[in-house]
Amino acid sequence: MENNRFEIPVTVKSATAGPNQLLRSAREASDYLLNSWPGKRTPKHREALQACHDALAGDKPAMGARRAFIAAAREVNVFVSDKAPG
Repeated sequence: MENNRFEIPVTVKSATAGPNQLLRSAREASDYLLNSWPGKRTPKHREALQACHDALAGDKPAMGARRAFIAAAREVNVFVSDKAPG
């Protein structure tokens, strides 16, 4: 059983010029960090990736991964919102 969903999704700018992306879990955040990340691989990026990995392994709560991802996303200006959509 995988319990790595975020209580409130995180919205980030898409890697392409398309619509913003809604990330709902540590897995989606990890995929974004690995495959769509527009900036440099900074310490905050590595911390976010590690936090996502820990959440996916069940070692840490998804909330920590979400928080680390937001910090990294703000650093490279891809963060849009951490409010519930709608």
